[in-house]
Amino acid sequence: MTATEQTVFIVEDDAAVRDSLALLLGLKGYRTQSFTCAEDFLGIYQQSWAGCVLLDVRMPGMSGLQLQAALHEKGITLPVIVITAHGDVPTVRRALKSGAVDFLEKPVDPDALLAAVRIALDADAARRRVAREEALAKRQLDILTARERQVMELVANGRHNREIASALGISPRTVEVHKARVMEKLQVRSVPELVRIVLNSPRSA
Repeated sequence: MTATEQTVFIVEDDAAVRDSLALLLGLKGYRTQSFTCAEDFLGIYQQSWAGCVLLDVRMPGMSGLQLQAALHEKGITLPVIVITAHGDVPTVRRALKSGAVDFLEKPVDPDALLAAVRIALDADAARRRVAREEALAKRQLDILTARERQVMELVANGRHNREIASALGISPRTVEVHKARVMEKLQVRSVPELVRIVLNSPRSA
């Protein structure tokens, strides 16, 4: 399994349920990896993993909701789908309030499961795409000098050269020079491209 392959991580202590879920998802073309308990999943989890977690609420040792809380504490952002044979309202509310994509009761409806998995995988892909764009923007901005970054931010805010010059106490010609260097370093050819980089930067979020 590579870092780019999305996987549905099934955490379920019941072997029959675990196998049926893996079979259903596998037949629909999804890659799966199964665990008999939450502790096993946490024990080998790698930050590069992509996909979502399909977990049971009631398991020996750490429960599904405890695993969900542990994921948050460890900064693990894989979307979670919760399944259970005992779906009382407080449990449902707790799971959803903690960010679960969906809460499904056993026996799990195949269509509902597949829909939830698709939503979870799309959410994971979107989050990872944003993270990549932010990382790229940060690397690009890190090569600018402090003055170049000031000029870039003012340009991105729609300020004209004379306004920038007045705000920074430099000449319009100097602003043009800094602006040209910014465009060259970031390898962009237009202000809209420059704005896109600034917006993708974590510091502008």
